[in-house]
Amino acid sequence: MTIGGSSYEAELAAIRPWAHLAPPITRDERQSRLDRARVLTEAAGADALLVNAGASLRYFTGLAWSPSERMVALLLPVNGPASIICPAFERGTLEAGLDSRAELLLWEEDEDPVALTAGALAPGSTLALDPLLPFQWGEKLRRTGLSVIDGAPAIDGCRKCKSAAELQLLAQAKAMTLEVHRRAARILAPGIAASTVVRFIDEAHRAIGGGASTFCIVQFGHATAFPHGLPGDQILKEDQLVLIDTGCRVEGYHSDITRTYAFGRASAEERAIWSLEKEAQAAAFDAVQPGAPCEAVDAAARRVLEAAGLGPDFRLPGLPHRTGHGIGLSIHEPAYLVRGDRTPLAPGMCFSNEPMIVVPGKFGIRLEDHFHVTDTGAAWFTEPQVSIDRPFG
Repeated sequence: MTIGGSSYEAELAAIRPWAHLAPPITRDERQSRLDRARVLTEAAGADALLVNAGASLRYFTGLAWSPSERMVALLLPVNGPASIICPAFERGTLEAGLDSRAELLLWEEDEDPVALTAGALAPGSTLALDPLLPFQWGEKLRRTGLSVIDGAPAIDGCRKCKSAAELQLLAQAKAMTLEVHRRAARILAPGIAASTVVRFIDEAHRAIGGGASTFCIVQFGHATAFPHGLPGDQILKEDQLVLIDTGCRVEGYHSDITRTYAFGRASAEERAIWSLEKEAQAAAFDAVQPGAPCEAVDAAARRVLEAAGLGPDFRLPGLPHRTGHGIGLSIHEPAYLVRGDRTPLAPGMCFSNEPMIVVPGKFGIRLEDHFHVTDTGAAWFTEPQVSIDRPFG
């Protein structure tokens, strides 16, 4: 039995740390990323690129550092060595986490890191800014006499197509989360609280080696009609739909998988909508071709729904949001599978595929798996759900 029939304690005890670990990103690969970023920065008309703390800083340097009010950033000139701008008192932590060759530009608490950054560049230089850099820092940099432009073409141009090593890390994260999903389904029983399932999933992700859950949404019955749930705890009853959406990280790379299935009997309407959701997910997958625009994948899913009388566009009953998002070191990152995003699909790009159907006031169905673009189409990271009664084959 894949739904119910076990216990929290038994399933948690049965989990073992993941045995087949993907290798981490090498220093040589990080260096090739810096080289690529220099080429793209120069092509954009800039003399240097400034990358803020967060996922992009980790991508280029290996430094896992969350953004804060203190500037921590990578300054990457087109010509010349890379530098890390960081508070002086953080030097030891920085050096312990840095996995690339870079000089240090350290500032004391009573000094201005923006002035330090500007001083490292020739007067009148053009600086490409990370789109996630705080606006006030960008304005201060502009007032120093620098020209500032959007750094997204350089940053996203590097990050959007994953290397073979990145694909392995993403595959591991998704396989781990799918195993956690399987075990979570087995602990379900009438009367269990959604919060208990959330706690189990977090502990299971830790036990399998994925660290804490990066997020977890557990919805029962009527709550499934709300894409990101409702406030308050829910109690599972017989013959309700269950929707669970969760993920973890491996070396910073994300998983994000959703399963929707019946706990007990599903109504005829629920079964019909579930089948339509699966058809739309398959149509989106089949629409993936290198060179096609991202929006074509979203359009393929919506054609299935509109042919069945749902929508059109974002109207309900139907699909209220985009069909998918890019994924990597950020759980949501460019490009996006949505009308208006004409980014050409290219090998190595990775996306969620989740054309959720919402029937207002009743229920929602979301099946979410991820794929990467290949030379000839797409390849799944995880096999899609088999049926409303058999979420895991």
